[in-house]
Amino acid sequence: MRGDGRIYQRPGSPFFWCAYYLDGKQYRESTEETDEQKARKFLRNKLKEVGAAQIGKGAFIGPQQRRITVNELLDALETAYRIDGKDSPQFKSHLKAIRVHFGAWRAVNVTSDAIDDFIEARLEDEYKPASINRGLQFLGQSFKLAIRSTPPKLSTAPYIRHLDESGNVRQGFFGVLEFRAVESNLPVYLKDFARFAFLTGWRRGEIASLRWEDCDGDVIQLRGENAKNGQGRSVALDGELAELIDRRQKARATKTKSGVVLASLIFHHGGNPIVDFRKAWASACKLAGCPGRLFHDLRRSAVRNMTRAGVSQTVAMAISGHKTDSMFRRYNITSTADLRDAMQRTEVYRITAAAEEAQGKPATMAKVQ
Repeated sequence: MRGDGRIYQRPGSPFFWCAYYLDGKQYRESTEETDEQKARKFLRNKLKEVGAAQIGKGAFIGPQQRRITVNELLDALETAYRIDGKDSPQFKSHLKAIRVHFGAWRAVNVTSDAIDDFIEARLEDEYKPASINRGLQFLGQSFKLAIRSTPPKLSTAPYIRHLDESGNVRQGFFGVLEFRAVESNLPVYLKDFARFAFLTGWRRGEIASLRWEDCDGDVIQLRGENAKNGQGRSVALDGELAELIDRRQKARATKTKSGVVLASLIFHHGGNPIVDFRKAWASACKLAGCPGRLFHDLRRSAVRNMTRAGVSQTVAMAISGHKTDSMFRRYNITSTADLRDAMQRTEVYRITAAAEEAQGKPATMAKVQ
């Protein structure tokens, strides 16, 4: 009987196989059981699943769906992002953590409990909620893409918890003297790397990607494929930046067993790429009296310094690579000293305005040194 399904053995396979029908289509799959009674139990459970799907009380997971891996889902998502022009280094970075943990998993085995275990492990490794959420956001998108495909590759997606990010907005920045104190405690190979970040507001990965062919006269270019937002940009090499690049030019030659080699990267460690320096950074901050500060705080510092130097927001955003006004304003942090200065300027204005009004003159903008 069609409704009862059947089990059978295939030549060359140690397992019992089963066959059953749904909507007039026959499905065949291995029970992955060598015991006939266990194989029949597998078939009974499969027929229950078929019955639930027929009356709309459950999702049917066919044999093809069971074979799909998370890596396949993520590959399809990457293709979609490339087509839509949304592919970026940051996207790939967040996807990498998901691939490492879930990539080889069968998609149907990724449950809400398994995702919660992943979240717990990432939190224990001191990853921030925002970082965890971005990776899981892409995982969720890959499942939705598979469900929307024609024909659907999957019929269901797991529930993915969203962590609270309300306390994730950082307020850290470095004053000039504070940065110098940290810089003095960094290893030699990181000093110019950190100073470049302090001066330009470029991100760690962007700076690490810079090669000597990216230098064109008195301008240094960041390639689009190495920028977080996918858009290249440039900065003029003047003043401190010009001196910094001159130092890097002198530090380009590195000694190896085969002789002296010219490093292709502007910032390097013995000719090798600068990758993970969290311990060195944390130690330098601790010695400088500002423990727990982030390298990313240098980006906020650069934005803040440019704004207070009178650089227009448009130009400052072109240098730092911020795409939205709202994000730029978040990085333009206000300190207690800024608030005090604002009150002092306002008080001087009020005094000047009162004096001018007393003389019958219109109030003018007061200048405060």
